[in-house]
Amino acid sequence: MQAFTILTSTFVPLPIENVDTDQIIPARFLKATTKDGFGKNLFRDWRYENNDETKPKADFVLNQPQYSGKILVAGKNFGCGSSREHAAWSVLDYGFTAVVSSFFADIFKNNALNNGVLPITVSDEFLQKIFAQNNTSELTIDLAKQTITIDATGDQETFDINIYKKTCMLNGYDDIDYLLSIRSDIETFEKQESQTP
Repeated sequence: MQAFTILTSTFVPLPIENVDTDQIIPARFLKATTKDGFGKNLFRDWRYENNDETKPKADFVLNQPQYSGKILVAGKNFGCGSSREHAAWSVLDYGFTAVVSSFFADIFKNNALNNGVLPITVSDEFLQKIFAQNNTSELTIDLAKQTITIDATGDQETFDINIYKKTCMLNGYDDIDYLLSIRSDIETFEKQESQTP
């Protein structure tokens, strides 16, 4: 995974509540066993008429060129529904490295963290302040400080994250990488335990 420290980026607004994982990545695209290529099917049924890539829906935000960036800002209760990890894969493969919402389904939140996507939970009020910005506005996310800032206004909130997941995100570790990073500590512990009568 890529290390996540500070990200400043424009954002893509998706002010829709209760976005479930079948809307994020429809079930018919779950047959692949690698993480590659899922981005092209992110929000597939919302992006295209009759599943036809030559007929993008002009009113859907991912088809509007004025919106871009590495941050997806979504309405409350993002990632609800089934537990498919492919939802996090598709978000990351499309190019988003952070998702902001006022509430995440726990399974999506954990899948996102395990795949290098930072889910940031903000208050409903702060979320509405973000949605009120224009398409050139930037957000700055500082993972070490656990802050998200609307650069144009200076409005800022802190967010919570599990300390273990924070360490992994800051260093670009998956679970195996983390264990390898503390290998000497593990070996020392094992040695001490083997000498204990």
